[in-house]
Amino acid sequence: MSSPVKLPYFDALLNLLDRGDPNVERAFGRHVHWGYWPDPRQADGSAEDFALAAERLAEMVYTAAEAQDGQRILDAGCGFGGTVASLNGRLRNAELIGLNIDRRQLRRAREQVSAEIGNVLNWVQADACALPFANCSFDTVLAVECIFHFPSRRSFFEEAYRVLKPGGRLALSDFVPKPLLRPAMTFASRWPASAGFYGRCKFHSTLKDYRHLAAETGFVIRHERDITSNTLPTYDFVRKLAKDLSTTTVSAIIETLFAEWASRLGLLRYLVLALEKPS
Repeated sequence: MSSPVKLPYFDALLNLLDRGDPNVERAFGRHVHWGYWPDPRQADGSAEDFALAAERLAEMVYTAAEAQDGQRILDAGCGFGGTVASLNGRLRNAELIGLNIDRRQLRRAREQVSAEIGNVLNWVQADACALPFANCSFDTVLAVECIFHFPSRRSFFEEAYRVLKPGGRLALSDFVPKPLLRPAMTFASRWPASAGFYGRCKFHSTLKDYRHLAAETGFVIRHERDITSNTLPTYDFVRKLAKDLSTTTVSAIIETLFAEWASRLGLLRYLVLALEKPS
């Protein structure tokens, strides 16, 4: 089953999951994004520790959105359904919709996540920049570490604004460059070889860009948090896992190393943002 977008790292993960690799299952069977450690010094490098950190990051995003019981919530770019699963275990009388353009990820999400009593789950294959939902039909929209894959942040913001009810929130996490790094990130996103191990990624929107985009699309920013230092153990874990599995590619090494050192130098920040559609 092919994907409409080129995502080599998902190809590798799905292959390892299909083969039943226990470390990959523990680490990425639920969430496919960076982790959050309240105290990065406590990270122990195990798959179990990383999985807990990834769960904490998802919680941080939907907490910023103020997700509550009884809401209708859309998780755009839902991956294997980890954020939906987390919400499903915490909320009651909620309708949770996971959306992804890749049917392979949705297939695994359907297999892994079942609705808790009182909740409703749905999985939708669609483009996050052309949401197949009615105006003012959601209380919350989430995008956990995926917006850089979307064709256009502006189109996604406009669509999220359209489908949110007045007073609803959009919350996301993203890699956000400092202005000094932006020219390099813009060039990299346009370079033909940018469709590397992590697919075609657009890491050129600064915090100032996000603030302008929010204002231009009608949103009010309610929450900004820089958690870069709390995510850094992710790099150690990914490097160790790739070595153990002997799956490292040149593209993966270069891209991961660049992101790691840009982050450690404070040039690339990992931010959690929450924006509100005014009542």
